[in-house]
Amino acid sequence: MHSTGIRFASMLIQLSIRHYAIVDALDIEFQQGMTVITGETGAGKSIMLGALGLAMGDRADKGVISSNASRADISASFDTADQPMARTWLQENELWNEDEPDLCLLRRVVADDGRSRAWVNGFPVTLQVLKEIGEMLIDIHSQHEHQSLLNRATHLRLLDEFLGETALLDNVRSLSRDWRRNRDQLETLRQRSLEASAQVALLGFQLQELDELALQDGELTQLQAEYRNLSSADSMLVTARQVLEVCSESDEQNLLSGLHHALGLLQELGARTDALAPVGELLNTAAIQVEEAVGELRRAVDHFDANPQRLEQINQRLADIQQQARKHKVRAEDLPELQKRLREQLSGYEHNDEALATCTAQDQQQRKDYLHHARQLSALRTRAATSLSAQINTQIAELGMSNARLNIALTPTASDVLSAHGLETVEFLVSTNPGQEPRPLIKIASGGELSRISLAIQVITAQTSSTPTLVFDEVDVGIGGGVARAVGRLLRQLGERGQVLCVTHQAQVASQGHQHFFVSKAGASGNTERVGTRIRTLTREEQVLEIARMLGGESGEQGFTPEALAHAEEMLKA
Repeated sequence: MHSTGIRFASMLIQLSIRHYAIVDALDIEFQQGMTVITGETGAGKSIMLGALGLAMGDRADKGVISSNASRADISASFDTADQPMARTWLQENELWNEDEPDLCLLRRVVADDGRSRAWVNGFPVTLQVLKEIGEMLIDIHSQHEHQSLLNRATHLRLLDEFLGETALLDNVRSLSRDWRRNRDQLETLRQRSLEASAQVALLGFQLQELDELALQDGELTQLQAEYRNLSSADSMLVTARQVLEVCSESDEQNLLSGLHHALGLLQELGARTDALAPVGELLNTAAIQVEEAVGELRRAVDHFDANPQRLEQINQRLADIQQQARKHKVRAEDLPELQKRLREQLSGYEHNDEALATCTAQDQQQRKDYLHHARQLSALRTRAATSLSAQINTQIAELGMSNARLNIALTPTASDVLSAHGLETVEFLVSTNPGQEPRPLIKIASGGELSRISLAIQVITAQTSSTPTLVFDEVDVGIGGGVARAVGRLLRQLGERGQVLCVTHQAQVASQGHQHFFVSKAGASGNTERVGTRIRTLTREEQVLEIARMLGGESGEQGFTPEALAHAEEMLKA
């Protein structure tokens, strides 16, 4: 196919499908511009887009798996070179492919137990994460309600992208974020202020008690040791006197008298043998040591002071310390640290009024700054909404809906909340008949009407939309003739600015494509009973034949009639 002359980077590059529905294996490479997809009924055109939706995070169950397989495996590769929002998101979520920074590979596997797994650039992710990045890369439009234009958040994004005031939008978001942070702090300070009076009184009373206690570092250990000594003084005195009696003061028998008696007996034997001389020396040494011990015991007993008054003082001091520890539910040794913390808390309350005044002043200034920028944004949005709706209505009329009108409603939000989105919500409302009240897009009964209105919106906003790839699945159902030609021209116009994939049954639409895929049924290799799906790119000559078929031309042994082929050729040239 000849070059289209289109130049852009961000787009769907490849879609790989394994064991999905009647597709055993498909690897499809996409080009820039408008790609049309045609083929036989039931061959699998919409199935291919269903697989793409699965890779974007759509819900699925095991029913999507081919009958001869245990799982379905879908991969979609995107070039994000000109998609800064998606690239930034990938970096912030640590899903960045450093080796191929422009590539974003989405993969989804559905197993036969109904469970599914998802990956972004090889990193496992949740389905919500897959859907979030998918919405930045591709927008699938059909007659079903899952398309993004039914979401009011999309309406706001499209209007703001059409507006193009990026710096102003960033300022409003930043001011809202700063205001919320200060507001949270302000609420905390206000709550503390309400609690402050009672809390300050309580803290003051608790600190007064601890200050009066005046527990010193190391004092508790010293008191406990002294208490142990004094509380055992009486028993120590009794024991000392008993030892003194055993050593020297017992009238019946004591150690000293026994030792001296033994020494006297040895002295009587000393003249007759020298063998017991060492024994005498040892007994003499023992007698000397016992005498010294007796002297120490007598001095200790004479000067022993039980000091019951001091014991009572220590006992009371320890009781006061334990009482405070139980009151505050801490260990006695942690009372000094508690006293320090309470003093810091009291100091914080004492400075709360000053901090509250500062935060209140900051809140007023931030609100003033926010309203200044948000009101500018509101004025610009109002003008942009008028211009955008007028352009969309022009396109809607060209699509055969001359009675339909789209209004962009800007509804003020609560004034006390500084929203990151500004002072209003945005919603696209449509009336399809004269005199009918505009209604939300989601309430439009006709799927065909919804598809054409969505197409008109996308045509206008495509120049500023951040979504590089648009998919339209049979949006031309129920139309024909001049309207079909208008749809084809609009889709091609979209393809000039981004990538468009379009499943169509209309020759007028298919003839507008830069690239033409043909989907057909084929028996699987070695199994004539099983039917699979094939897809191939048509040459120029094959396009003429396919357009002739779509026009209803009869193909006999001699092929299509010259008139049908000429009509198809003329449409492709046009």
